[in-house]
Amino acid sequence: MMMIMAGLERATSGTIEIAGQNITPLSEDGLALFRRDHIGIVFQDFHLIPTMSALENVAVPLEFANHPNPFDQARLELEAVGLGHRLEHYPSQLSGGEQQRVALARAFAPAPDLLLADEPTGNLDGETGDMVMDLLFKRHKALNNTLLLITHDPSLAHKCDRIIRVQDGLIQDHNLQVAAS
Repeated sequence: MMMIMAGLERATSGTIEIAGQNITPLSEDGLALFRRDHIGIVFQDFHLIPTMSALENVAVPLEFANHPNPFDQARLELEAVGLGHRLEHYPSQLSGGEQQRVALARAFAPAPDLLLADEPTGNLDGETGDMVMDLLFKRHKALNNTLLLITHDPSLAHKCDRIIRVQDGLIQDHNLQVAAS
């Protein structure tokens, strides 16, 4: 489902509308431009470019979007996730939690309308996972964007405003709980 919403895979039927736009008929190039302008993605696996520093990894989507100061913005995003001191480190020089924070900074850097997060703590220990999730919700609140969090962890789900339970590809229940602000 997330891959379809991100425009990385095609739906076999129906339409996908995001930010008021039907993305179903878009070409591959159109989908890439739509993702660039509207969607941030955080995967369970970090998907960082191993030959680029943390700063370069975060600057990539900003460069694609023709941001006027991609490296300055990337630096600010890395500082926002507590990695201002690791700008020049490569993914292999970072812990799993640091790599996921770089991935968060990269996803939030272009200020997407929609952030898709697929099990973002799945490869992290509990304490590091809690810290990453706190950062995710903090950045989400600061940008006031839409966050779609895919998780098997009920405690994470309960931090969200709305829960939709999907089982075997079908919606089992929706609007299960609305979190108090």
